[in-house]
Amino acid sequence: MSTGTSTPSSSKTPTSTSDTDIEQLLSREASAFQRELEVERILKAFKLNPYDILDIDESSKPEGIKRRYRQLSLFIHPDKTPHARAPDAFDLLKKAESELSDTAKREALDATIAEARLQLLRSHGFSTSTQDDDSKLRGLVPSFKVQLRAKVKDLLIEEEVRRRKAIKMNLANEGLEARKKEEEVATRKRKAEEDKTWEESRETRVDSWRSFNNTAKKKKKTKAQILG
Repeated sequence: MSTGTSTPSSSKTPTSTSDTDIEQLLSREASAFQRELEVERILKAFKLNPYDILDIDESSKPEGIKRRYRQLSLFIHPDKTPHARAPDAFDLLKKAESELSDTAKREALDATIAEARLQLLRSHGFSTSTQDDDSKLRGLVPSFKVQLRAKVKDLLIEEEVRRRKAIKMNLANEGLEARKKEEEVATRKRKAEEDKTWEESRETRVDSWRSFNNTAKKKKKTKAQILG
């Protein structure tokens, strides 16, 4: 009786994680790492320059600034980023976007950047009309862009120092005025109290004067009688 050769059945061993799951996991971890790096970048950015915080060019249009803000704010949103200081970075982005959306503030900032550029060009002996793509600028070390950023930082710090001094001086002047007013009020109050005390003692003074006069008259009369 012939027997057939039996072939063992083959089955795939299920894996705990498929290749797709691994790729998704790695992608999520990479994304989380990038979010934390961006939070660190924002926190380390120069706080007085909103362009640095948003990491955007000074020539950007208002719509470009808003778009950049939305991208970054969504990317490092505290609900999506485990970084402990994500809320601080988020607030910095919001403040930067707000300042660049304020026409007056942005114009003042742009004027400072323009002044920094002129000063930097003069310090190298270049014409103030030199363009950014000029070959003379490309040969600078550190690069012109790096030097300009440092110069802008210096000017913004100087302006901030002046601003704080002005505020301090104004507060001091306001404090001096407040003290003067307090002294004036105190003087008026003291004068009113003195006048009140003087008026209240008037009757006593009148009675004392009358008593003095009566005593003097009696003495005079008694002396006259003695002499008479």
